[in-house]
Amino acid sequence: MKNILVPTDFSENCTKAAHLGIKMAKTYNAEIHFLHQMTTPVDWVKLDKLKEKRYPETLKQIGTAKANLRELEKIAEHEGLKCRTFLQFDSGQKDILEHSGHFHHDFIITGSSGTKGRVREITGSNVEKIVRKANAPIIVVKEEEVTFPFKDILFVSNFEEDVSHPFQAVLSIAEKCDAKIHLLRINTETDFNSINAGLNPVKQFLEKFPALKNFSMSVHNESSVEAGINTFLKHQPADLIAMSTHGKTGFLSLFSKSIAEGVTNHSELPVMTIHIKK
Repeated sequence: MKNILVPTDFSENCTKAAHLGIKMAKTYNAEIHFLHQMTTPVDWVKLDKLKEKRYPETLKQIGTAKANLRELEKIAEHEGLKCRTFLQFDSGQKDILEHSGHFHHDFIITGSSGTKGRVREITGSNVEKIVRKANAPIIVVKEEEVTFPFKDILFVSNFEEDVSHPFQAVLSIAEKCDAKIHLLRINTETDFNSINAGLNPVKQFLEKFPALKNFSMSVHNESSVEAGINTFLKHQPADLIAMSTHGKTGFLSLFSKSIAEGVTNHSELPVMTIHIKK
């Protein structure tokens, strides 16, 4: 992991995401970028200094944003990190993805308002769309206080297709944190399999990772993926939920198309999603 992007609107959860980003960047000795986007009443980049003065409220907001970015930069630099900050005007989620693609970020960490309704927008950028379309792994930080280094990571999949690539990202973090990985398969089909039969795809998958020792395996028969995750977490707390996605069609075929939105909306824990590369 060479560089991490943290899009932020300076809300409480985005600030928690920023601090997680700094800790992860320090763990990986990575560069960290903070990105803030603002909607302005006019095309701000085309204004000269004289015309800018016609919009005193916008100037004040820009000043506040620059000060907040500088504060995050100071915290990162105090930790010995190389840091860059970016302030963009009149941008949407597409520009976050373009920005990330331009800098080839290895990771995106951001905040969301969490369980009190739909995923909040970060200055016009719908987090769920970024989750679905970002090429880099993304962690969305929620209401729950973030525990880092992570000690228990929940990896959710049906294990019926090759999820080796997203699992490698999870494995990398687990190794850095000395964390235990809990592999969870959730069967939502009406003809529920036996637990033993359900474990077979998980066992076959783990044959690709013979060096992995610190793990557990579980199968839950539930009406939905969200319900399965919640049931698991009642018995085994976790610091991070990790899932694999398909960029164009949503999550794995077992899961409904709304699973990204559902899990990202309703889980209070940080949620990490990684695209399956074809």
